[in-house]
Amino acid sequence: MRTIDRPRVAGLIERERATFRQRHTRSGQLAEQAKRSLLFGVPMNWMTRWPGDHAIYVDRAAGAHFWDVDGNEFIDLCLGDTGGMAGHAPQATVDAIARQAGKGFTLMLPNEDATWVGNEMARRFGVPYWQFTLSATDANRCAIRWAREITRRPKIVVHNWCYHGTVDETIAILENGRTVARQGNIGKPVPLDQTTRVVEINDLPGLEAALTHGDVAACLFEPALTNIGIVLPDAGYHAAVRELCTRYGALLIIDETHTISAGPGGCTKAWGLDPDFVTIGKTLGAGIASGAYGMTERVRQMVYEHTDSKNADVGGIGGTLAGNALSLAAMRATLGQVMTDEAFEQMIALGERFEQGVRGVIDSRWLPWHAVRLGCRVEYLFRPEVASNGAEAAAGQDERLDPYIHLYLLNRGILMTPFHNMALMSPATTVADVDRHTQVYAGMADELIGA
Repeated sequence: MRTIDRPRVAGLIERERATFRQRHTRSGQLAEQAKRSLLFGVPMNWMTRWPGDHAIYVDRAAGAHFWDVDGNEFIDLCLGDTGGMAGHAPQATVDAIARQAGKGFTLMLPNEDATWVGNEMARRFGVPYWQFTLSATDANRCAIRWAREITRRPKIVVHNWCYHGTVDETIAILENGRTVARQGNIGKPVPLDQTTRVVEINDLPGLEAALTHGDVAACLFEPALTNIGIVLPDAGYHAAVRELCTRYGALLIIDETHTISAGPGGCTKAWGLDPDFVTIGKTLGAGIASGAYGMTERVRQMVYEHTDSKNADVGGIGGTLAGNALSLAAMRATLGQVMTDEAFEQMIALGERFEQGVRGVIDSRWLPWHAVRLGCRVEYLFRPEVASNGAEAAAGQDERLDPYIHLYLLNRGILMTPFHNMALMSPATTVADVDRHTQVYAGMADELIGA
């Protein structure tokens, strides 16, 4: 394995930052103006995390490409960190939104689209009963509340370095065997060990130890870790998780928000998982705020037994805009005409091609890195061995290489997801898009090693 020259990396980063400034003068001006009225100068604080002096300002997007206010065109492999996984402004969804907009946005009443989307979600994921939210965070919060209500237990279990949106109970990590707040957890309402136990993915003894207390309402798991680099489950892991949850009376919530990349029914369908709840958000409405959670017949019966219909509007489940007509129109069009079973076949094939291209560059340059794929989602991590848990994946992050690679690609017209260099294929992504990334990635590697 080749040793990376760290002083060389520092010099290359400075060069790429200078290039970034030259290519994004108008974005720079807008970023300065934004500081007058926007907290941190951005609409959401995590937009400060992009490498470079500031975020770039977008003018328009279509399919798998977008254009910024300086006229630069980009292949978008970030796709809104899954929110734009359907591609930008897919025509079927745009048309459905326009039709529904002329008939009303939200009414606190159902329409036919709700039933269609519920049936389609049941077909895809295999759990029969569904409710709609405005985000995956909301879906997870609702599932956790139901789990606590019907089990009469207080705690949940999550994986180390998991990602479940902004759910309070999940912004925790495992530190020296203890559950603690993840660094940067803002305004946590209570110490995290009061609500949560954290275990490593693939650590079945650790999971059983967490469940033996008899106070766990639910295990909330991504089928594979995704936001710290992809960490895949060992063979048999999920079957054992299901058995342990059943044995100790905990419900199993599978969050497919990122792992929908595995196929039209996510890992739940692709791997034959058997959850009590499924939660998902982001891509369902092609970027229109939407989320959903589904449950089994057994859980539905328990929910009905614990439902107080007189207080349904103040019980902590749902929201005034949840299940609104506009988001349901977007979901029906996106699921029915854009993110189809056939589209996933094409997207996963492109993911395989992307992975092969990256691995070819890594292997041919003897770089101490690796790539991991989950369906149409691919990430590279800066360690030679594939990570088997969250701690190993976190240790494989590199605060110097990550921004260098991201900026190098960005300055040559390719946008990756920041923080962990994830690429996602959409129905609009092409072979040419994938091959362009491989070409630029190889150029980056050659410059890094001085070839």
